[in-house]
Amino acid sequence: MKKIIVPLDFSEQSEYALKVAVSLAKKHGSEILALHMLELNQAMITSSEGFHPEQTVFLIKLAEKRFNEFLKKPYLEGVKVTPIIKHYKVFSEVNAIAEEHKADLVVMGSHGTDGLEEIFIGSNAEKVVRNSEVPVLVIKNEIANFSINRFVFACDFREESIPAYKKAKAFADLLKADLDLVYINTPGDNFLSSADIYKRVNAFIGKVNEALQVEIYNDYSVERGVLNYSENNSADAIGIPTHGRRGLSHFFMGSIGEDIVNHSKIPVVTFKI
Repeated sequence: MKKIIVPLDFSEQSEYALKVAVSLAKKHGSEILALHMLELNQAMITSSEGFHPEQTVFLIKLAEKRFNEFLKKPYLEGVKVTPIIKHYKVFSEVNAIAEEHKADLVVMGSHGTDGLEEIFIGSNAEKVVRNSEVPVLVIKNEIANFSINRFVFACDFREESIPAYKKAKAFADLLKADLDLVYINTPGDNFLSSADIYKRVNAFIGKVNEALQVEIYNDYSVERGVLNYSENNSADAIGIPTHGRRGLSHFFMGSIGEDIVNHSKIPVVTFKI
């Protein structure tokens, strides 16, 4: 984990994410790429109609000054922090920044059960997750001495989930966390018999060529199952696969993935399939 991107908007939640990133950076000798996206849009920067260029420059300088002051935190001492300022908000570009700087992780702040706001607002969050080739760690609360001892990874154990599983395993290994694999079985059209589940899981195990133990947990919905299983097993974080530009994976159809992020009391990590 050499480089960690942290999008910052001066909110309380983004500072929670920054503190978690600092905790990881100190343990793994990582560099933090502090990313701030200004409210200025492209038209304001390139067009002088109705907006004077000197005003644009003034606002940029003001934001840069505030950003630099924001980064003068005592807990950042001893950590290499590289500020990156973009002149307008395009959250789908976070992955481009990750690729340019060869980042290994994105750590973002979120508001929680009242809806995803600020830097993690609706489609912006979706764009970051969909476009990010690197894992995205979502933080909602202040966490002292961040660490993960038990990491739950939930997926449908289809062959297409193997890349996400491998990333989750590498993440757990890096943090020296126990990896709990779980399949959530729900009533209705998605219900599978025990025989069908074991057949799918065994095929998955054969493809990854590892000795794996997978728990089967029954609940009324995937979201409730993931959250309840994680709580019952004292998990420190939850991992879920994402399908990139095509949206969330078959296992996390619709808004289930977002609901897990939104309602989880513990950090959630998304992994690209």
